[in-house]
Amino acid sequence: MPDRSPTVSEARLLSVLDTAVDGIVVIDERARVLVFNKACETLFGYEAESVVGRNISVLMPPDYAAGHDAAVGHYQRTGEKRIIGIGREVRARHADGTVFPIELSVGEAKTPEGPQYIGIMRDLRPRKAVEQRLAQLQAQLVQMARVNAMDEMGAAVAHELNQPLTAVMLYLQALARKLRSGGEAEVDQAVLEILGKASREAERAGSIIQKMRQFIEKREPERQPVDIRRLIDEALEVTLLGNDGAAVEVVRDEMPDQPALEADPIQIQQILINLIRNGIEAVKSRDERWIRIATRTADGRLLVEVEDSGAGIPGETVRNLFKAFSTSKKTGLGLGLAISRSIAQNHGGDLLVEPGGGGRGATFVLSLPLGVTATVNAK
Repeated sequence: MPDRSPTVSEARLLSVLDTAVDGIVVIDERARVLVFNKACETLFGYEAESVVGRNISVLMPPDYAAGHDAAVGHYQRTGEKRIIGIGREVRARHADGTVFPIELSVGEAKTPEGPQYIGIMRDLRPRKAVEQRLAQLQAQLVQMARVNAMDEMGAAVAHELNQPLTAVMLYLQALARKLRSGGEAEVDQAVLEILGKASREAERAGSIIQKMRQFIEKREPERQPVDIRRLIDEALEVTLLGNDGAAVEVVRDEMPDQPALEADPIQIQQILINLIRNGIEAVKSRDERWIRIATRTADGRLLVEVEDSGAGIPGETVRNLFKAFSTSKKTGLGLGLAISRSIAQNHGGDLLVEPGGGGRGATFVLSLPLGVTATVNAK
């Protein structure tokens, strides 16, 4: 019997199927493939001619294939829907045997030849790769934040302890002198020995604290050539991941040719993430919710500005904004901006703020020295 030429409507349908971005498969009630579009050929590595007419299980890993026909039969007998009308993640098998994740949604169509099932498939590997990269980046940033937080806390504790410890040592020395110069009263040598031991231990503790401060202050960033635009891209990906930044508009106002600089990418990215998160937090309760990220150069420095549409920063808050353990938030230790400024200064730069107010939001300005003259061209 000669092959029937497709009608105009059938040809139009096939054209639509073959231009679809997602893979589309149609099977009959016996799970035989009727339609296998071009996107499916790319996705699975099969030519349509080698799949049409075969059982759909050829596209499944063995553990899925074993139960598929039984699942179709169960639905036809009972009408119980286990996947039809429900999109979910499943595993598929490529022609080379590779098993990979796809998003699958299945619909049913009643036809004169019997029920047919339409599967729409999307490759999840690119999304999984992005999610994995973001997870790795977040883990690196969390680790770096912990290290820097420990450094900042160590420096703050050392600074705060040094003064009272010095006072204790001076009091002990004064008391020992007072006892020795008592004249009339006989000095208890045991007391003097105890005072001497206490004074020496105080001096030893002071020496330990001083060494700790020197160790912290000498930590150097691991510098390498960085593309600030890429760091901003990744910082936005991490910060906007989830719902926190879903309703906030991000305005990019960056130079077309970004100057290259030598810096520690993880540390600089930590600053950017902190500034972007603070900006999002500042606009959450505002009618107009946006943050603006701009880059420019001035006096041999690269400036990264993060501006928000918030209410600005009150004057009393600005004075302590970059101090460790000083925060107006209900949670947190107030270390974020203190650590960020410390990182910037350790790179030979600085972190400053224009507090805004009076209808203007705050603008944080990260300043970094330009050590090389090469530029990174915008794509």
